[in-house]
Amino acid sequence: MDKQEFRNEKLYQTTMLMARKMLSEGIISDKEYGQIDTIFREKYRPTLGTLFADISLTSGAKRVMYSSGRK
Repeated sequence: MDKQEFRNEKLYQTTMLMARKMLSEGIISDKEYGQIDTIFREKYRPTLGTLFADISLTSGAKRVMYSSGRK
């Protein structure tokens, strides 16, 4: 990743962090959040950001480890 790609990644991630905060506070709707994401993915062309675009990183879901019962 070169300097420009890294800069674009930072800008995209920062922008989407603010958008997620606005979404969680009810300032924007899910539809508006999707529009923001589309606009800034096109603008910044993030390399890593698109890997997580469809995953809610702030959903509050809990991770559970299951045991097979074997020792």
